[in-house]
Amino acid sequence: MARLPRLVIPNLPHYVSQYGNNKQDVFLEEEDYSVFIAWLKEASIRFDVSVHAYALLSNQIRMLLTPTTSDGLARFMQWIGRHYVPYFNQKYGRSGTLWEGRYRTSVVQAPQYVLLCSYYIEHASSETGVAPAMNGHVWTSYLHHIGDRSDPLLRVHASYWGLGNTPFEREMQYRALSEAAFVSEEMVAVDAVLKKGGVLGTQAFKEQLEKQSGRKLGGGRRGRPSKKAA
Repeated sequence: MARLPRLVIPNLPHYVSQYGNNKQDVFLEEEDYSVFIAWLKEASIRFDVSVHAYALLSNQIRMLLTPTTSDGLARFMQWIGRHYVPYFNQKYGRSGTLWEGRYRTSVVQAPQYVLLCSYYIEHASSETGVAPAMNGHVWTSYLHHIGDRSDPLLRVHASYWGLGNTPFEREMQYRALSEAAFVSEEMVAVDAVLKKGGVLGTQAFKEQLEKQSGRKLGGGRRGRPSKKAA
């Protein structure tokens, strides 16, 4: 039975994740991360896909992206794969596939769940033991969001701007909310939805997408988002 095409809704955020084949490492040296980031930036411009948050770990990638067209996300991911996989294989004397099957994607309701999804992505480094704290791993968007560096790859989502009237207010608020979210029940629920590839949003949002797409969607996040994330 053929698999349904991914649900991609232009101008809405999408959580995207992908593991290395058999969970193998896809980044072995600092140069690999840098090369991948450079191609992310070029693909973002080429296919008009905004990168709001990301985490590059040794054996996986997690991103929050907003495409402007129905095929923009697929073209974005395909283009990166066609550049990075040959680079990696040639550098390390290997052949064949690098990634484990298809990348996963979940539509994210904006603005309610955008920040929660960003926190989830950026916490990946501390969850997997890559770094003892989020700011201990440089290949994520966290350092940009808390004001420790400027990341030209990112197009910050409007939800972030709503955190305060000044850069300092936004950075401090983001840091505080992110740390609180890490140990919250809400984050456990977000994890469960995204690992299943479900819609991250309210039940009403999921029903709206079902009408729009003409298909049933499983794994949606039920209930209201936490007040801190709204």
